Amino acid sequence: MTTTKHDIAVAEPSAAATFIRFPDYQPSEETVTTYVNLNYPAYPAALGRHLGNTDTTLILSEVAAALFATASREGLRYPDLLIAFGVNPDLWEARNGYLIPEQGKPPDFVLEIASESTGREDETVKRDDYEGMGVSEYWRFDHTGGEFHSVPLAGDRLVDGSYRPIEIARVSGEVYRGHSDALNLDLCWEYGILRWYDPVARRYLQTYDEERDERIAAQELAAQERNARIAAEQRAAAAQSELEALRAQLRATEASGGGNGK
Repeated sequence: MTTTKHDIAVAEPSAAATFIRFPDYQPSEETVTTYVNLNYPAYPAALGRHLGNTDTTLILSEVAAALFATASREGLRYPDLLIAFGVNPDLWEARNGYLIPEQGKPPDFVLEIASESTGREDETVKRDDYEGMGVSEYWRFDHTGGEFHSVPLAGDRLVDGSYRPIEIARVSGEVYRGHSDALNLDLCWEYGILRWYDPVARRYLQTYDEERDERIAAQELAAQERNARIAAEQRAAAAQSELEALRAQLRATEASGGGNGK
């Protein structure tokens, strides 16, 4: 059976069929921008904690995605971020990539981060390819604010088999925001930085640095509270000792007749 646009049905492989693993991603200039804007802040991990269901949710970076298995790079895309719900993580590990017919569905979300060498391709060829794969949402982020992409932030949602632009609000001169229905999160371009905002919890997903700083602050606060409690206990013990000493002195005075008024 031939796979066509948005048709992910394929014939069952024969018993003698050779299992094909996708080739590894080759590092490039794009790898640097992905690392700086996505992986260094630890957003895949933050998204994993937020989205949950690790047994059936895939969050991948720079891993092959395709409609058919191939040992070459023909027909392959390596999105900077791919998210898919209700799939089998074991399959991508064995395949070294996301094979759409094998998983039974296209990815729910794909993000590409602009680089000088791939910026134009992100807006044209890759957009067509992800649309052809049936990816539900395709987003683009340009940290330069529009030097590599035509706009700082853009997204498309698949409607009746074709991409339709997602509304991006310009909150201020240096802040853009659009909502992902697939993730129920707002994607934000803020002063050239990629952020993810949870409109339900009304807070941003934390970067690694923010999480570390919050953890350190919590530890410092706990230490301050512990030290304050110890100091209070020591003061209370000292006061109790002083009280006992005064009581002992009073008893001694009374025993010696000092308290009979003579």
